[in-house]
Amino acid sequence: MNATTALKSYANVSVQSGVAAADPHKLIAMLYQGALLAIANAKNAILRKDIPAKGTAISKAILIIDEGLKASLDKDVGGELAHNLAALYDYMNNRLLMANMKNDLDALDEVARLLTDLKGAWDSIRPVGAGQAMAQAAPKAEAQLVYGRA
Repeated sequence: MNATTALKSYANVSVQSGVAAADPHKLIAMLYQGALLAIANAKNAILRKDIPAKGTAISKAILIIDEGLKASLDKDVGGELAHNLAALYDYMNNRLLMANMKNDLDALDEVARLLTDLKGAWDSIRPVGAGQAMAQAAPKAEAQLVYGRA
């Protein structure tokens, strides 16, 4: 087994272990992080002129946004906020498709900024200790309504 294969195997085990041990809130944060990493990989691939790697990375980001983040939304319970997030995720995927077709670094940067803002907001509602449970109860309840499993 060469070093690259070993590193990929280790990374897969690390991600799988993290998913198995994560609570629903952490899983959404991991999806945001995975999409951001895929976008960074796509940007690097464009700069290296590695078209297959670019396509793979953008496809991965689209998959995470669509089948991870968007699919996790509970639109029946989350109401307008969940519908707005779904529309934003659709917009991001359209921008990623354009980035793929036109090697558009600005589109990748735009989606990365949007995801970073959403991830920051999501991370800010995570209770870190029992003392903060009361202060964060309302945002946590809203997150449960939007994603249904948070």
